[in-house]
Amino acid sequence: MTVLRTDTATPGNGRFSGAGGGAVSVGQAFKRALVSQCHPTMLFAVLLPFLIALVGAFLLLYLFWTPLTDWLRAEVSHWDMVNQADEWMIAMGLFSLKIYLIPVIAAAILLPVSGILGLAIAAVFVMPLVLRHVGQREYASVTRRGKFSTAVSVWNAVWVSAAFAVGWVLTLPLWLVPPMAVILSIFWWAFAFSRMMRVDAIVEHASPEERKLILDRNNRGFWTIGLICSLLNLLPPAWIILPVFSALVYAHYGLDALKRLRQDNVIDV
Repeated sequence: MTVLRTDTATPGNGRFSGAGGGAVSVGQAFKRALVSQCHPTMLFAVLLPFLIALVGAFLLLYLFWTPLTDWLRAEVSHWDMVNQADEWMIAMGLFSLKIYLIPVIAAAILLPVSGILGLAIAAVFVMPLVLRHVGQREYASVTRRGKFSTAVSVWNAVWVSAAFAVGWVLTLPLWLVPPMAVILSIFWWAFAFSRMMRVDAIVEHASPEERKLILDRNNRGFWTIGLICSLLNLLPPAWIILPVFSALVYAHYGLDALKRLRQDNVIDV
């Protein structure tokens, strides 16, 4: 006979190993995601966020490239450090720094915006397809108890996208410090992957109480997955599959955490 445990585990009491497994659980999630990604349905799903991001990039470049570069040119003219470096390079017979700096900054602003758009599309529209695919095959015993899943998913995608865009633009000046360009890129994409995907991975199956518990206890694991995905994001070919592949990784990790949470709350007598 089985009975439900009434003293639901709380953070720190040691009863639930939700983050449990740590790197082992994260590694299992990536292995399972690789297998799931090779399924024809998931290969086809790759196209939607990639095409959205590609079209978004073309539209952003077409609509905003000229106004943005004109604005940047006016702003850069007030940066004494850039002006001095530009004058020195021209005096040395090299090239004008501004000619190359302004297009690079403009691309660094517009292209990540199209990327976060593709990730948001994957989170809101592709994740349900991912959950149906992996849920029916590997997590059939995990019943759906989510409430207002669509509203929660859309709101989460909106605020994460806005925070990413604002944070990315505000920290762009720090890119002038050589290591910060890579560090900030990794951090902001880890933030985007982690905050965007972890909610959508469990929003349909976990109740609000379960969702809060899982997010709190597996925070390190979710961030670890986001960090790995952001490192992969440094490789341009990975941009094609990362929105869907990251959704698969988070789905496996989140649903497995939910499954273990419910098992932990049931005792065999």
